[in-house]
Order: sequence, then structure tokens, then C-alpha cells
Amino acid sequence: MGDKKQQKRVFINDVDRYSSKHIAKFLSTLGTSSTKDDKETSLLELYTSPTREDLLERLLECDVVLYNISESTSEQQVEDATWAITALHAEIENFKSRKMFILVSSVMTWAMTKSQNPEETNVLLTEEEFRRRRPHPNFKTHHNLEKLVLELGKGKRSKLTGYVVACGLQYGKGENVFHYFFKVSWLMQMPQVPLFGRGTNHIPMIHVYDLGGVIQNIIELRPRTKYILAVDDSKNTLEEIVKMISNTLGPGEINLLSDQDAITMKAFKPEELEYLNISLRLDSFVIKDSFSLAWTSVAGMVENMANIVEEYQNTRKLLPIRICVVGPPAVGKTTVSEKLCNHYKIHHIRIKEVIEEKITQLKERIDGADPESFSEDVAADAAKTQLEICNKSMEMNAGRLADYLVFNILQEKLNSPPCRNQGFVLDGFPKTYEQGKLIFSEEDPENQDVMIKAPLYIKQITPEHVFALNATDGFLTQRARGLPQSVAEEMRYTEEQLSSRLTRYRELSAAEETLLDYFDELEIHPEHIDVTTDDPEYADVVKKITKLVGVPKNYGLSREEQEEEERKKEEERKQKVAAEAAQRKRRNQAALAEMAAQYDEWQENLSEVQRQEKELHDAHSLPLRNYLMKCVMPSLTAAMIECTRIKPEDPVDFLAEHLLRKNQQE
Repeated sequence: MGDKKQQKRVFINDVDRYSSKHIAKFLSTLGTSSTKDDKETSLLELYTSPTREDLLERLLECDVVLYNISESTSEQQVEDATWAITALHAEIENFKSRKMFILVSSVMTWAMTKSQNPEETNVLLTEEEFRRRRPHPNFKTHHNLEKLVLELGKGKRSKLTGYVVACGLQYGKGENVFHYFFKVSWLMQMPQVPLFGRGTNHIPMIHVYDLGGVIQNIIELRPRTKYILAVDDSKNTLEEIVKMISNTLGPGEINLLSDQDAITMKAFKPEELEYLNISLRLDSFVIKDSFSLAWTSVAGMVENMANIVEEYQNTRKLLPIRICVVGPPAVGKTTVSEKLCNHYKIHHIRIKEVIEEKITQLKERIDGADPESFSEDVAADAAKTQLEICNKSMEMNAGRLADYLVFNILQEKLNSPPCRNQGFVLDGFPKTYEQGKLIFSEEDPENQDVMIKAPLYIKQITPEHVFALNATDGFLTQRARGLPQSVAEEMRYTEEQLSSRLTRYRELSAAEETLLDYFDELEIHPEHIDVTTDDPEYADVVKKITKLVGVPKNYGLSREEQEEEERKKEEERKQKVAAEAAQRKRRNQAALAEMAAQYDEWQENLSEVQRQEKELHDAHSLPLRNYLMKCVMPSLTAAMIECTRIKPEDPVDFLAEHLLRKNQQE
């Protein structure tokens, strides 16, 4: 690290896994992958499932060999690391230079360690007590491997130096063991984030990048201490961690459930719960006193939750998509907005529904308060005050809220965790330049630089994509006429109402400063899309918008949704097969019917030919018959009559003699 002469060739196992992948970000590495799909660009070389003979050759080429067994209870990982340190030690005499073996283990090998002073609850365990460590029952092989690495890698003259890094539960960069809590919070599909177990256990932790920094310091500094604890300064409980995740990213509430619930809900596997149930208070003096770490999160996850959440969203590309769809009445804004929400799994924001939802929430908050302690319930009292202001405003404005109240309610909605996490589609609002400015602008005259050309705005609630749907008045009027009368009245699309609304929209569009001008000033340039065909599905419009916005930025389909999608695809496949079979049957039947018709026609033609041949034959044979009847048949008939009267033994001979005799007589 530093200059090229000092660079080390480092091997890391399983670089397709969370921990090793991020450690590799700190190092120029030679690594193995357990799958063929890894495309990590920080790797110098990558080997997928090499044989041990090939792998040993690669290990011998490296200055540092790092085996990471911190992420699972897998016996295979422990066996591989045991083989590696043993094989390297057997080749020690052939080393051309000194090598370093680093085992990244887990604090689970300390899980059953008790303080020497049980009465003192705040005592911290440190590396100095590593010989007293007692592992979790399922981590005894990890513990034995730690001892083996220290044993084979010791000695001043040894060409192989062994280090053991017992790291806390890792977090950051998209998360691993804590991912479930982040995902549930981000999705906002539960009113409370589940917390499994009591939650009072203290969890030793470290940011995965800080773990990478610890390993980098070991490689560079070669510390005398061979057993190192890698934990940050936090001593938070699981409840504090989950509560902060929920507050920052999710609904702000947690729900205490049992470990069995976690397994039943398929939230965690039993081995993952073992990590979350650890309760240790550890301190690492080596990395604090001897290392030079550029800490990412020295104070821990809870203190740095805002940054950790941002890392999580950026790493997993869970970024909000904020869209605004505007246009004249009856152009199809709501239909397009709904389809965009379904495609991107974001939230449909209609100003009328947002106001109704807010008033309902205020009423529910007031009704849910305890009447006896209402005066002490600050939230209920604030809800009552806000509801009174809204009611008074609607009384004074013919049932409509004052603009400033509408804007405040809308801003609150756009700032809510669901919209902040996934995004939204603003349907037909705001309508004017001034409305857009009041909702989205972030005015700060004291701090705003006069040289800044683009005005300040609240990025978290401002649409990043604006689409203006356009259509002619004639087209829109014709479309509205095709609606049933009841629907037209409900949507205010009767001829008189639509004409008035279109006139108002065209006036706003022709104003000196329009809503689209406001977005242009923010350098959020609107896209104009013409609606020219009466397509109820708006397929072309939605296709154009999704092409401009890009792919969805969320988790995609859940397991249940995937199963439902597969079921639908299977059903569609079966229907397609059945339709194709029916089509083939119809084609076969049609072919058979055609063949039968052709056969009948052929038979008719054959009969006609035979009749004509018979007539022709009869015509040709008529002279011959006349000759036979005149010259032959009389003599032959008389001979035959005579033959039947006499009944000779040889009738043919008799006929011949009779005819001969008759001929001689004549």
C-alpha cells in the first residue's frame, strides 16, 4: 500500500460473500469465489472452486493469505482454512520470503466468556483475556482453528506469521446479518418492525469497511499482538439497534416477537439467530492504541444510522423514483400514474386523497386518546388543534382547504417514510408556478449565494422526472362524450364542466410563468408526450415514460409474488398449449372435412366418367349386337332348346354337332 515496491500480493477466500468482498475493496487481491457469477472489479485474479493442488500453488505466490470464517457456522469454511494454514506450514522451508496468514474469525468464539468480576456489570473484555475466551457451542471448531493459527504462526524466526482477528457482527454497505431489519423498514409493509428475542443483549459490532482497515493495518504494521479484537466503540443492545433502524428508515415502531417466530416467518435461520443473541461487552485496545484507522463508524451503527441507511440504499440501489404527471383534464393522468406506480412499486399521490387521509388520521388520533389524560397527551392535543384549523378553513372556503394547509399536508406526505424510501407519482398537482415554488422551494436568503443560478429546492420531495401529457380540446371533448353520464358527472367531465376546466388549464398554460417553467428553472426539464389515440391502456405513453425513467429501483418481487407470477406464467403456458391444441384440432378437422369433400367430388366425377364410358361403349357395340341377333342367335337358340330337351352328357359337343348338322342341311 503506498508505493509499488511495498505492495503485497494478498489472497482472500470467498470474495463473493459480503464480508470478504468488502475487505477486498481495501486490498489488491488474489481470491477465490464459491460461485461463477462474481464480477468484482477490485480483484487482480479470481479462481472459482480450484483444486487444492492448484490453490496451494496460488497461496505460495502470495505474501498474505487471508481466510474469512466470520460469516457462518459452515464446517467447510473451517476445513478449508485449516487445510490452508497446515499446507502452508508444511511448505515453510520452501518460502522465498516471509508470509502472513490472517484468520478473520468471529466474536462468537467469546460468546460464553464470563467476566472475572461478575458483580461488576460494566467490565469490558479485551484481547488480554483471549486465553480465557469460551466459544458458543456451535463455534468450537472456529475456536480450535484460532488456536491452530496462533500455534503454527508463532516464533520469531518463523517465515509464517499467524494473526487472528475476532470481529464483531459486521454492518454497512448493503448489510448482511442485519439486512432483514433494514428491508422490513424500507418496505414499510408492517406497522412495526419485528424484534426477535428480548433485545436486551449487547452486540459487539464493526463496520465492514473498518474491518477492512484493521486487516490493512495488520498487513502494513505486523503488530506484536497476534490476537486482535475488531469492534467499534458501540455497546448497543439489539433493541436499540432495531429501534434506530425503524426510526430512521421505517415506521418508527418495533414489535417484540420470539425466536421461533423469526424461524416461522422465515426472517432468520437458526444459525443467524445465534449471532443476534450474543451478549458481550468488548473493547479492543490494539486497534485504538497501535493502528492508524480512518474510521467509517467508530461510534457504531446507532450513532451513525443516517449514513448507514444511505450506504444501504446506495449499495442495493434502493433509490426513490419521484415523478410528476401533469396535463389537461381527461388526458389520462390518473390512469398513467396508476400504471407507473404499479410498474415501479411507488406511491400514487392525489391531492384530494392526501387531504382526506390526513383528516382521517387526525380524527383517529383524537378518538384513540385516553379521555382522562387527554390534556397530557401532547400528540392528541396537537391533532385536535390541527383538525380545528382545517375545519375552520373549509368553513371559510366553501369546503376547500386554504392553500398553505394543502401545501403543508402534501409536504408531510411526500416526506413520509414510504414516499421517502420508494418514491411517488404526483398526479396533476401542483398546477401553477407559484404552487410549485411554495411546495418544493427551499428559500434561505441568508445562505444562498447570489451567484447560484438554479434556485434551491427540497430534493427529497421534488420530482426528478416531470411529464406533460398533451392533447387537443377536440380529442378530449370527444373522449369525455364517450363516458357514461354517471361517470362523467362524478369526474366532472360533463360538457359544460370540461369546457370550463379546459379553458382554465389553457389559461394557466399560457401564463407568463407556468409550472413547467418552474421545473425548467430547477433544471428538471419536463418531457412532453402527445396523446393522440384513444388507447384505454395508454401502452405507448407508459412505454415512453418508463424508457425515460429507467428500470425499477427496488427489491423486485417478493417470494410470494414470485410464486404468484410463476403460477400465472404456468397458467398462461397451459392456456397457450390448450389453445394451440384446439387450433391444431380445428385445423385437422377442417383438413379432414376438405378431404372428405374432395373425395365426394372425386366419386361424383368418377361415376360421371364411368357413365360416359358406358354410353360410348354401348354406342360402339350396337352394330355387333344387331349382327349377332340376326345371324347367330336364331340358330344358337334353337340348338339350346334342343339341348335342354335331349339333355346330352356333353352339352357343348351336342351344340357343336347340332349347329354343324343344321349348317350342312341348309
